[in-house]
Amino acid sequence: MEAPAGDGRSMADPYATRAGGGADARGTAEPILSIRGLKKHFPIVGGILKRRIATVYAVDGVDFDVQPGEIFSLVGESGCGKTTLGRSLLRLVEPTEGEVRFQGRDITKLSQAELRPLRRKMQIIFQDPFGSLNPRMPISDIIGEGLLAQGVSDRKERDKKVGDSLEVVGLRRAYTRRYPHEFSGGQRQRVGIARALALNPDFVVCDEPVSALDVSIQSQVLNLLLDLRRDFNLTYLFISHNLSVVQYFSDRVGVMYLGQIVEMGTVEELYRNPRHPYTVALLSAIPEPDPRRRKKRLVLKGDVPSPAAPPSGCRFHTRCWLREQLGHPERCATEEPVLRPIDAGGHRAKCHFAEEISKQGVEEVAATQDVIETAVATAE
Repeated sequence: MEAPAGDGRSMADPYATRAGGGADARGTAEPILSIRGLKKHFPIVGGILKRRIATVYAVDGVDFDVQPGEIFSLVGESGCGKTTLGRSLLRLVEPTEGEVRFQGRDITKLSQAELRPLRRKMQIIFQDPFGSLNPRMPISDIIGEGLLAQGVSDRKERDKKVGDSLEVVGLRRAYTRRYPHEFSGGQRQRVGIARALALNPDFVVCDEPVSALDVSIQSQVLNLLLDLRRDFNLTYLFISHNLSVVQYFSDRVGVMYLGQIVEMGTVEELYRNPRHPYTVALLSAIPEPDPRRRKKRLVLKGDVPSPAAPPSGCRFHTRCWLREQLGHPERCATEEPVLRPIDAGGHRAKCHFAEEISKQGVEEVAATQDVIETAVATAE
């Protein structure tokens, strides 16, 4: 049975209960993380000589900043590059190109020896609470492994820090001698969070930390992460495909498609006034809590293009309902848009015709079957 966490906040009212101190409160503070032109390409090899025959453009030119104490979320369909981006920021996978500045230092140019001290300040919570813990190691060694790697050689000191970390996430100190198979999924994820916190980091990548958990446990873990953010002044990069969770949890959101960010803004502005046709389609897929209400959903045509052969121009143009509505402008297929400002509040979109999106236009498209299919949720 899961231990309760947080203060009982409900996900029904996301804006009233998110932890304070977001981007608006920090003003023009120096970013803790600054990414410019980040790329991660994976070669595809084939033939007897194992020559490169193609390239997967997993992350292909990403720019954004994360402010201290902020929760910046990345959303998008599976395979869009969210996890690869998060791991590239920590150099768990080596970036192909670009700059990643953490607290003013470009970590892409550091050797492994120079990077080691910074590992204390940058940690990750993995998605899978089962696969991310070594089943042959007790919890004291799983959490203490990072401390040992960072030079905490005294066993008593390590054990104390491990016990402190477990208590912080709502688990008992006595659990240090247990093995992963003795815990539930939610408890295992708490162990993963304790492992990330043991080194007192400043920045944590949360790679879909609740996607493998039951809904009731998701709420507990999210509230725990918010409490830890407040108590330890943490900064999160939160990766998820659950738009309801992102709305509840985030300060700012970046929407990814085929390795690029196509829209970015505060959670309130992006959910209220999406300016990219892909974001509009994603938001239309959020389930309606009231089963008696009818909701029309934009179902995009076709499959996501291969990241090994992304379309020319705008990468979304092959599935774009707005392009069809506007009569297939040639510019969409030939000219790549830039992530440009939409308003003075930092809202940006990577679309040539972002200003053409309107509520009336979306409703008209949703009612046109030859443009998209319409899925209607009806009461049972």
